Amino acid sequence: MASFNRVILVGNLTRDPQLSYTPANTAVCKFGLATNRRWKDRDGNSQEEVCFVDCTAFGRAAETFNQYMSKGRSVLLEGRLQYQQWTTPEGQKRTKHEVIVENFTFLGGGRGEAAVGSASEAEAPSPRADAAPMDDDIPF
Repeated sequence: MASFNRVILVGNLTRDPQLSYTPANTAVCKFGLATNRRWKDRDGNSQEEVCFVDCTAFGRAAETFNQYMSKGRSVLLEGRLQYQQWTTPEGQKRTKHEVIVENFTFLGGGRGEAAVGSASEAEAPSPRADAAPMDDDIPF
């Protein structure tokens, strides 16, 4: 059976990113993201639900994310869900899902700031080679 693990989220950082490095010198950036869902209930009252998500980026993307992002800033990110289990020092079993970030785009707006740009493990994609050149004459 085929499976698919892809997450796309837009939200605001709940805390400043935390950058660290593994013993192999790979950058690891951990941060929290809040996403909001708004709707009207049966009675027409506005409702809001907030979902808090733990996220982790690796490599050059982690360093870029840490350099430009801070609490309150908006971001669009793509990644995959990862399930983690551990036991606390008190012996309690804990679990959580987190998003492993593969691509992201800075959106700005967290504090009225302009968009910064986008980054991923690779360089930003260049314009498509097969795209038609832009013309001043619009055919419609």
